[in-house]
Amino acid sequence: MRLLSPFSSQSFDPLFIYFPGMDGTGKLFDRQAEKLKDFFAIRCLSIPSYDQSDWSTLVHKTVTLIRKELEAHPHSSVYICGESFGGCLAMKVALEFPELIEKIILVNPASSFNKHSFLKFGVELNQWVPNIVYKVATMVLLGFLGSSNRMNTKDSKALLDAMQSLPQDVVSWRLSLLRDFRINSAKLRMFEKPILLLASQEDKLLPSVDEGRELINYFPNSRLTILPESGHACLLEDNVNLLEILEKHDFLSASNTLIMDNG
Repeated sequence: MRLLSPFSSQSFDPLFIYFPGMDGTGKLFDRQAEKLKDFFAIRCLSIPSYDQSDWSTLVHKTVTLIRKELEAHPHSSVYICGESFGGCLAMKVALEFPELIEKIILVNPASSFNKHSFLKFGVELNQWVPNIVYKVATMVLLGFLGSSNRMNTKDSKALLDAMQSLPQDVVSWRLSLLRDFRINSAKLRMFEKPILLLASQEDKLLPSVDEGRELINYFPNSRLTILPESGHACLLEDNVNLLEILEKHDFLSASNTLIMDNG
């Protein structure tokens, strides 16, 4: 695992770490990173396509990377942004190591996966699907992940490439992690750091709005914003601007706000 640095930045900028979806590539954040780069030091977590670590190992590997980054380049604060699978990892990191994190953004977190029997059945089915059928199914799944009319061709292709970059056995493993994902509700209620939840109304893969509403009932310092026309992979959509959403919900640091005011 490693942290990708798509842009150079001053060491004192707030550190913004993107936790990717199940593909783990860390390469699907370019659209949002381009807008955020003047306000944050952007890093994208990259999980190797062969990695079949359990949740505990993923958490500790991620925290080790964050600590190394902070040792090498002191930052004023740390934001983590987890999307889908990465949303689950972000919650586990934040709950186990809250002292490292200043603010959290969760984008259609896949924490509801284990609540739906038909999705859990897909974990078992995926293990037995022939490879050629699996590749075709991946293309079909693209329609559930993204709203094609809200993405340009380049981003749609990047999403498909990222999905197809994972071996079938790794997909099965990561689906099993989502099936087995659990978080102690008492820990959620004790977590006081600010959390912003983004939930897509037109998510065809997961009931993200329902999950968002449930999570803000647990987290004491959280807000929910619903994206009325967006699909699951909303951060790739042309009309979704994460920087504007952060500003709207007062989720930028004082230095960030000053930059925007001067801009």
